[in-house]
Amino acid sequence: MSQNPPVVRHTLFEDAQALLVAPLFVAFAILLFRHAGLLTGGTVGIAFLLHYVGDWPIGPLLFAINLPFYYLGVRALGWTFTLKTFIAVSLLAVYTEVLPGLITLGEVNRVFAAVMAGFMAGVGLLMLIRHKASLGGIGILAIHLQNSRGWRAGKLQMAADLSILAAAFFVRDPTSIALSILGAVALNLVIAVNHKAGRYMGI
Repeated sequence: MSQNPPVVRHTLFEDAQALLVAPLFVAFAILLFRHAGLLTGGTVGIAFLLHYVGDWPIGPLLFAINLPFYYLGVRALGWTFTLKTFIAVSLLAVYTEVLPGLITLGEVNRVFAAVMAGFMAGVGLLMLIRHKASLGGIGILAIHLQNSRGWRAGKLQMAADLSILAAAFFVRDPTSIALSILGAVALNLVIAVNHKAGRYMGI
């Protein structure tokens, strides 16, 4: 009978590189989404909605929208998770504002932008998940309600994302909404295929 291999904990350096690199992947995804006139779900999607309505910068919106959720994060997932998440969100806010000054995008196929941005955001989120962090917001709320009320976090997250995409009909055209859904499918495909219980042993 084979024994399970010992669980190897992430070092501080490994956590630090993940918190630095993962938000950069997501920030590049945001750059592609914005360049193509698209959006995504979660608090990033809420920031996109406000950006399209009032032309406010996405980075500061991301930082501000997530602030109320950290209290729930401490209660539902502990201080370590919440601190890592705060760092990741803060860096994402900074990267989102800095990247447009470093990269000038020309013509980009919108279908490619939707799929590639979804893949990149999925990779970034996967890195954060494996290092016990997230991009905060609705995901934290969903986990808190699952722990306190017994509601399914996955279904809550899906309902929130569908509500954000439904609200987007007031600020974007149907084609942009359809491509945004395609991007969300690409994002979730990366998570579903690469994040399975028991397959990844690092913590």
